[in-house]
Amino acid sequence: MKKFLLASLPLIAMSSIVIAAPRFDTEAPIAYMTDLSSGAVLYQKNADKQIPPASMAKMMTVYVAFDLIEKGKLKLDDKFRVNEGTWKKWNNQGSTMFLGVGDEVSVSDLLHGIVTLSGNDACVVLAEGIAGTEEAFVGLMNKRAKELGMSKSRFGNSNGWPDEGRTMVTAKDLAALGAATVNNFPKLYDDFYGQDEFAWNGIKQTNRNPLIGKVAGSDGLKTGHTDEAGYGFTGSAEQKGRRLVSVLAGLDSYGSRVEESVKFMNWGFNAWEPRKLFDKGTKVQNAEVQLGDSSTVSLVAAKDLFATLPKASDGKISMKVTYDGPIKAPIVKGQPIATLIVTSEDVDQQRIPLVAGEDVGEAGFFNRAWAGLKSLLGLA
Repeated sequence: MKKFLLASLPLIAMSSIVIAAPRFDTEAPIAYMTDLSSGAVLYQKNADKQIPPASMAKMMTVYVAFDLIEKGKLKLDDKFRVNEGTWKKWNNQGSTMFLGVGDEVSVSDLLHGIVTLSGNDACVVLAEGIAGTEEAFVGLMNKRAKELGMSKSRFGNSNGWPDEGRTMVTAKDLAALGAATVNNFPKLYDDFYGQDEFAWNGIKQTNRNPLIGKVAGSDGLKTGHTDEAGYGFTGSAEQKGRRLVSVLAGLDSYGSRVEESVKFMNWGFNAWEPRKLFDKGTKVQNAEVQLGDSSTVSLVAAKDLFATLPKASDGKISMKVTYDGPIKAPIVKGQPIATLIVTSEDVDQQRIPLVAGEDVGEAGFFNRAWAGLKSLLGLA
């Protein structure tokens, strides 16, 4: 059963003043921005429309590889050989890492070739090396997409090359993928994203990320361009502990992608600000526990929790805690078990995870028997 609890507001001033969300205009037909520090959606324009991602699809190829590395099923120094068929198909086909026939290339170099150089050839060599065939690897991509809740996206190849509509995504799903990459693999993200350049076979190429050198704290994620998709970019930057992820798609030129991407990210940082709700470790509420050695468990902030509001806003906010309960024991300290929902007149709902503040073991035999009897008698 879904439980709702009102949370106290010790740090939030209440006011009758209502300040509208900051205005932003973009020529991009598709746009989306979220603040990972709070979960707030700052902007959305046709964010659920299915679109071809072009090279932004490579984010999922990298995500699959990161996931396998994290699980110990793939090593950065593993090497894959470039076969002649793959080379013939992808040599100089769009963006390339300039791999050669017979090259033995490490996973680390292939990932740099994908993230920094956008190499179509690097994607296919990595995919074939991991799964045997690109088709089998695409199965892993779609499996991960489903796990991440990318319900309106599907992948037909490893590099986003036009494939008669088999590969389609949404801006919202691309942002979710970017957020998952940052949050789930922080060390790998730092190691591979945000590099200025990379060289292979004596050929040095620079990163096409339009934010690098123009927006402080920028380090990701991926550009994309085909005639079908237009110019797109999924970007990420962090300033003063706030990390934003943005998506723009369908722009008509390289220059407009640069201009709009920089303008969009600067707006996200300059027009909005964080408001602290709770310090890390603060107890927010209690939740009911079923068949545990305690009848309740504390719900605490796993990190400093913030809401994102327009700068200078004194608008009202309210908070409530929701969870599926009572929560069945055992419960492990730090386990995500509830959600803090922050509502404001200035921005859409912000949903922030809360975790268990302590371990709760299973109840002993007699307590479980007594609980069962009370339930049977309608006393629970």
